[in-house]
Amino acid sequence: MGAEKRIAERKYTDTVDIIDITSLSSYLIIASNAVMINASTSGFLMHIKRTDFVIDELKNNININTLLNEKIVLFLPQMNLDLEGLITRTKHLGKGVFEVAAQFSANVPDYWKECLIDLLPEPGEFSDDDE
Repeated sequence: MGAEKRIAERKYTDTVDIIDITSLSSYLIIASNAVMINASTSGFLMHIKRTDFVIDELKNNININTLLNEKIVLFLPQMNLDLEGLITRTKHLGKGVFEVAAQFSANVPDYWKECLIDLLPEPGEFSDDDE
């Protein structure tokens, strides 16, 4: 059997809103809004629109690699939950959308991350199919 590249299986989520992505080094808000795309017990992937960046340097640039290794905290309003992480990867997807990957802080227990992943809504879980 071949070795798997991913350490943890990703769970794709329904729209999970993120607000106030804040730098823990400067306590400045980096972005006002984002959307979580998927998550695993190692971290999560989010999309941020250029217009949602609060810092002008990020808003006016295609390369946001200055965020790499930035410790952040963010809020998931639908779950009333703060998350801490470390930005590990950034990528411009085009049309003013950026993909940003973050890993959970090292002090977050594994059982807590597993519970969070189980609680995240799967695609279509909250869609209005009865209309």
